[in-house]
Amino acid sequence: MKKYFVKTPYLLKLIFNNWLWSFSKKENVIYLTFDDGPTPEITEWTLNELKKYNAKATFFCIGKNVKAYSEIFKKIVDAGHSIGNHTNNHLNGSKTSLSLYIDNILKAENTIQSEPKLFRPPYGKLTLKQSFNIRKLGYKIVMWDVLSADFDNTITNKKCLENVIKNTESGSILIFHDSVKASKKLKYVLPKILDYYTSKNYSFKKIIA
Repeated sequence: MKKYFVKTPYLLKLIFNNWLWSFSKKENVIYLTFDDGPTPEITEWTLNELKKYNAKATFFCIGKNVKAYSEIFKKIVDAGHSIGNHTNNHLNGSKTSLSLYIDNILKAENTIQSEPKLFRPPYGKLTLKQSFNIRKLGYKIVMWDVLSADFDNTITNKKCLENVIKNTESGSILIFHDSVKASKKLKYVLPKILDYYTSKNYSFKKIIA
């Protein structure tokens, strides 16, 4: 059984308040984010679904994937979505030295060249020293408020959808993955939540600061 918080606890947000977890609850806005791409077919499918609802999102891209699939990456940018750095090789910060981790981020940045400078640590794993140095480089560290758990092969598609519907509120940052591993759940859940929240007069915006 995998252990994780579907809804990020308030105390965690309070302790790590230099990281962005969610936005104001005053407006009916949801912030969709997608990690680990670009991935052939899956990222393109995701872009098509978002376009149907005029939804904007933020894609936290892996540098080596951007280099391998530059045409798909260009489609994300051309569609007007925000881009974030997700390291060059999907490194686990808690298992990586400070110097190697920072070098890996900068290597990804050379390929991604994104503005604003957004960063999300793979696995959500980051040491305080890494966090300090990443922010010194001018990055905003973006975490999440709701974890869809689309990566978890022990839960059903319906459970993944339930994770989102039961925990999302105005200002929530949701995390999905445009990856092969998550694709089955993503293809089940994303169209449903786009339709559900649109019907409730929510809009979907990208992260810009």
